[in-house]
Amino acid sequence: MLLERFFSGDQRALSRVITLIENEYAGSMEIMASLHRRSGSAHIVGVTGPPGVGKSTLVDRLARRFRSAGKTVGVLAVDPSSPFSGGAVLGDRVRMQELALDPGVYIRSMATRGHLGGLARASASVIKAMDAFGFSVILVETVGAGQSEVDIMKFAHTTVVVLAPGLGDEIQAIKAGILEIGNIFAVNKADREGAEKTAADLEMMVEMGTKSSWKQPVIRTVARDNRGVAELAGAIEEHRRAFGELGLLEEFERKKALLELKQIVTDRVLGRLFSPERGNGLVERLVHQIADRSTDPYAAAEQLLK
Repeated sequence: MLLERFFSGDQRALSRVITLIENEYAGSMEIMASLHRRSGSAHIVGVTGPPGVGKSTLVDRLARRFRSAGKTVGVLAVDPSSPFSGGAVLGDRVRMQELALDPGVYIRSMATRGHLGGLARASASVIKAMDAFGFSVILVETVGAGQSEVDIMKFAHTTVVVLAPGLGDEIQAIKAGILEIGNIFAVNKADREGAEKTAADLEMMVEMGTKSSWKQPVIRTVARDNRGVAELAGAIEEHRRAFGELGLLEEFERKKALLELKQIVTDRVLGRLFSPERGNGLVERLVHQIADRSTDPYAAAEQLLK
């Protein structure tokens, strides 16, 4: 019944499915199995970058732009977790209230729940649910923690790295990790002093570091005033075309499938090994032996796996 409503386009059913997935309720794996064959059509766009650069406003404007082109849009906004409730702290629905009234748009906030890398643990499954639901474009906004925000490149066809002037040495702050994952760079708040220098530094680094057939464009935007958003949306569409023409889509899907398979196997193996229902006390014995140095964790792991 739930999946019937889901496949008929009922957004309340989509919300229910995502809740089941996020909280790992009974039956969620069977639901994901049903969704898998229906997924694979959406253009997944990751939007990442340091805090304070205006990612949420830019996502809002991009969603409106894609809607004006007749596309349906899913937005997944991953926020930091509340240390008290475990829920999302910021809640991008508040900042996208007007957009949320559009029936062709669906917005979901998720808490990281302590997961590093800029995404929540269940993000990949939620993206797949939105994909299977039939959205043309899925915009995924990461937390905004800086250098560790590289998980998005594993799930997004196109990754937009957003920067802004006035945050200190912006390029130095991110170059150790996040700079390398960008397919497109957006210098937001480009009306501020220092924006041209930030853009010029990025363009120089792109020129020095480009090794593929795709040269990452640097787009200047002022999301608040909707300036540069059309150009950014155009660059996203152009990257999607190039992604397919360069033969990268099949390779991307294989890599994503391998990651998904590894994660499922890891979760199931760990769940079985450390399940309280096993009842043979082997884990407890090994833990005590590791603690009192009568064995080492590597030998204990081998014994447990055997």
